[in-house]
Amino acid sequence: MSRSDLVLWVALPYVCLAIFVVGHVWRLRTGQLTWTTRSTQLLEQRLLRIGSPLFHLGLLTVIGGHLLGILVPKAATEAVGVSEGAYHTISVTAGTMAGVAMTLGFAILLYRRVRVPRVRRTTTRTDRATYLLLGVAIVTGTWATVGDNLIGGGYAYRETVAPWFRGLFSLDPSPALMAGAPLVYKLHVLGTLLLFALWPFSRLVHAWSAPVAYLRRAPILYRSRAPREAPSPETTPAAVGGSPRPLTREVTR
Repeated sequence: MSRSDLVLWVALPYVCLAIFVVGHVWRLRTGQLTWTTRSTQLLEQRLLRIGSPLFHLGLLTVIGGHLLGILVPKAATEAVGVSEGAYHTISVTAGTMAGVAMTLGFAILLYRRVRVPRVRRTTTRTDRATYLLLGVAIVTGTWATVGDNLIGGGYAYRETVAPWFRGLFSLDPSPALMAGAPLVYKLHVLGTLLLFALWPFSRLVHAWSAPVAYLRRAPILYRSRAPREAPSPETTPAAVGGSPRPLTREVTR
């Protein structure tokens, strides 16, 4: 076991996870006013309407697939009657559809971020780093799902990558499992770890903000855009027999 394997597959994951947790606590305590998506919807809507649903729906499906494939052991799915062949077919089919949707949505959002001048001017360095790491994770993940399984014959990641990942939480990671994995899986894991380390300091924190407060918030009153017409002389109090309201009030001693 080389020293680089220990650094990459033992030390680095714990460092990134620690930054992920501590960074969120720090951001919540010191930067609640910046806890936002920094939405650019008012600057451009046509591309956003297409790219955002594709990306987010694909992302949610991908996350669900990762939870099932990595956190749930192979023996558990076989115990409930799902064979490895059936799992592989479902995983490749659903993963391919989700990967294509997320990749297409990400490409549209990236094109919008680069080609729309008003949106481009709102892009920060942290946004660029976020897009870069997201791109690495998406491209390598899609290739591992589509290219490696459909073209390369597949790789038994549930016997290597998945046990290594679960070992991180049981404080017993085995770097040898990741050391023997294909390069595309290593790049996918590294890109995702670095993205987790960047997460607390980026606009990705909005993922934890559920709009629960909207359910109990009082209605908001909006003013009409049309200016109100000045009252006509015929409708003033003096014209209809009333007396004008005094501007001042007498004070008696």
